[in-house]
Amino acid sequence: MVTADDRPDRPSSVDGALPVFSVVDIETSGLSTSRHRILQIAVARVDDGEVVDEWSSLVKLKWPWQRVGPRRVHGISRRDLKGAPDATSVLAEFAARTDGTVLVAHNMSFDWGFIERAARAYRVDLMPPPRVCTLWLSRRLDPDRQQSHRLADLCDRYGIDNDRPHDARFDARATALVLPKLLADHGITDAHGLAPFYER
Repeated sequence: MVTADDRPDRPSSVDGALPVFSVVDIETSGLSTSRHRILQIAVARVDDGEVVDEWSSLVKLKWPWQRVGPRRVHGISRRDLKGAPDATSVLAEFAARTDGTVLVAHNMSFDWGFIERAARAYRVDLMPPPRVCTLWLSRRLDPDRQQSHRLADLCDRYGIDNDRPHDARFDARATALVLPKLLADHGITDAHGLAPFYER
């Protein structure tokens, strides 16, 4: 089993300041966690409202002829994945990079469902981190659902460019740039203000 260092239940913050965020995005071969797999995963680290680090990786297929799903959406082919690191290595790297941070995604239940299942399947020790969903943060600002809350529409509203949607690295970066805008619109400036927005 691949293991990681013991992780705190909650990321540490300095004098109640906002914690460091790891903004994740994945591309998958389909929508079912039981039948489909992660093809690409990316993390953009946000500290004090700025993107300070980015990482992404394709994930090698377990068998060469496994389906990759809708290439017209994610643009990933079997050939692209042939020389990629295996899932165990990628998930271990993901665990190390997100250790001690708050995990963020746009539609967290989707991304975390795939990541958690893959970690179990490949026996990678992945402690459940505190999680925040930008889709939910955005919807909370619009209780009457007067606006669209898709990532592309949030980018338009906040003036953020995303030239390659459905590429995990670019979507993670776009979400990382949207996150401080949403936190500001909620008036969230410290760990205490963020606490009610963790997924349970």
